[in-house]
Amino acid sequence: MSNVAGKAYGMNVVTPMPPHRTWINRFIFMIARALPATLTGLIGLSIIHFARWAIIRRQDWPDLGQPKSDLKNDYMLFISNFNGTWDQYIDAFSDGIPGGLDLFWYASTKYPHSIPITPFKNYIRANQIDTDYYYNATPGAAQRDIKAALRVRSNLVTLAHQYATLSPDAFAQAYRAMLVAVQNDLGTHGFAPVASNDTANADTNRQPFVDRAWPKSKAGGTQS
Repeated sequence: MSNVAGKAYGMNVVTPMPPHRTWINRFIFMIARALPATLTGLIGLSIIHFARWAIIRRQDWPDLGQPKSDLKNDYMLFISNFNGTWDQYIDAFSDGIPGGLDLFWYASTKYPHSIPITPFKNYIRANQIDTDYYYNATPGAAQRDIKAALRVRSNLVTLAHQYATLSPDAFAQAYRAMLVAVQNDLGTHGFAPVASNDTANADTNRQPFVDRAWPKSKAGGTQS
């Protein structure tokens, strides 16, 4: 799958917004930046590497040499990288900051709210753009693996600096103390999680409903 690189999944969601409502989301983003506590539920989700919402006005849509597009809508671009399966991520998002999600997609066309979860998942799937190329510098490591490795390295660097000034007995004591401090960070990375058959079946069963609810001629992600 092009969206998956090792243990990480890359998500891109593009939703249209009527231009006369775009200012509402700009104002909401200003409030969120001024009050970062509103994102506590999101920051606490350790499976997330990165998440960003960005507003692209219709006149600012990228021109890569093709004729300028005559768009009717502004767009909300949501991009994220995370560990785990698609369903796990959407579930965690909806549980973690349901109110925040409703604010961030407030002006998007046909947004159904994050709760109940099924219409929200259908909306995300209908407007998701699959990744053509996804590079991951550490495909075998999840976010927690990388943080654990950084903690081990930090302790080793500290021990190396102490080496020249400690006696053999003192160094042995410092080494044992360091080993105890990082023992929970020395586990193997293991294999990337594989989506269960239940997840695959759910995705298969969801698609016909998405196709009916969001036909290509009317789907939010295909509107211009």
